[in-house]
Amino acid sequence: MKHLLALALAILAFNNTVAQEKVLTKSGVTTFEASVPSFEEVKATNKLSGCILNTKTGEIVGLLMMKNFKFKSALMEEHFNENYMESDKYPKGVFKGKIQNFNIENLTSNNQDFTINGSMEIHGKSKDITITVKISKKENSIFLSSNFNLNTDDFGIELPILVRSKVAKKVNVQIDYSLK
Repeated sequence: MKHLLALALAILAFNNTVAQEKVLTKSGVTTFEASVPSFEEVKATNKLSGCILNTKTGEIVGLLMMKNFKFKSALMEEHFNENYMESDKYPKGVFKGKIQNFNIENLTSNNQDFTINGSMEIHGKSKDITITVKISKKENSIFLSSNFNLNTDDFGIELPILVRSKVAKKVNVQIDYSLK
């Protein structure tokens, strides 16, 4: 009986350690802006972005559903989903990468810059990208934030002639995630 109790405690401790190797969020905030001066703001926010980080290996995966981006204008949101992103055909965006020189033991409450090499898949097209991310750790949460640009041409996103001068091809993306 004593050995059975010790084995059960060892299994619980192992499962707890394994579970701590991965932290995640289902409510990360991703914002993009493709505004052009002198025209209406083209900006949207997705507050349901998912992200999983393996704290042992530095591998990271992000997932967001295109239809979760919210615009100021319902018409702009409709055009985004139906005409540009074709969200029914390509419902999600996925990023898979690895944080270089990541060691959870070295994280502090101060932001530290890290480089992530990975692959971004949007609109059925993949592109290798490198981004800089700021990472900090407070209590049981790891915070990630980044600001980077993507080009619509890299993902086969075509803008109709009527709006080409009103929407930037170079899209600024900002992420803010709290992983637990």
